Amino acid sequence: MLQRRHFLLRLLVLVSLVWSGSLLAAQDEATALVKRTTERMLNTLEARRAEIERNPAMIYALVESTVLPHFDFVRITQGAVGQYWRQATPAQQRQLIDGFKQVLIRTYARSLLSYSGQDIRYLPLKPGNRPTMVTVSTEVRESGSTPIPVEYRMHNAGAGWKVYDVVINNASLVGNYRSSFATEIRQSGIDGLIARLGDMNTKGQE
Repeated sequence: MLQRRHFLLRLLVLVSLVWSGSLLAAQDEATALVKRTTERMLNTLEARRAEIERNPAMIYALVESTVLPHFDFVRITQGAVGQYWRQATPAQQRQLIDGFKQVLIRTYARSLLSYSGQDIRYLPLKPGNRPTMVTVSTEVRESGSTPIPVEYRMHNAGAGWKVYDVVINNASLVGNYRSSFATEIRQSGIDGLIARLGDMNTKGQE
């Protein structure tokens, strides 16, 4: 009986080690994904900068094909709309997701256009509240300037790691929009916010 107990204990320890190793490997993949995607986007930007300068709208398609597959826009929009999300009909929720997605494409694309060779440093991964959540920490460094911290909050719901928030200089993208979205909804309702998102995309404003 004692021998059997020792065997079961060793088996439990072995399974725990295998699980921990698999979890760490999966979390490391989150950092690798951010690095791979960032480098691919910046390399493409540099290679095609002359084309993009002649036709700046090109960068929207590049962002959409390279970066956006790794963002969870449903969760991002839910977080930004906050408590009002459940008040929206399924059709309104879809319009909110589509509208906010286009806003973020334009915002990210404009920030890329200002890139001029700054160094990006990848810092140690931060574990989240759950094994399926991590924060990939980076710094954008430019000679003579204070490094700018950029964090990608990510989760894995079974379909690979996806970003659900970006924190720049301790300011959450989702949190910043949540405040302005709440004000818009209180004043004009869900449809008012949908219209506002459409207006932002039409005018190319943030």
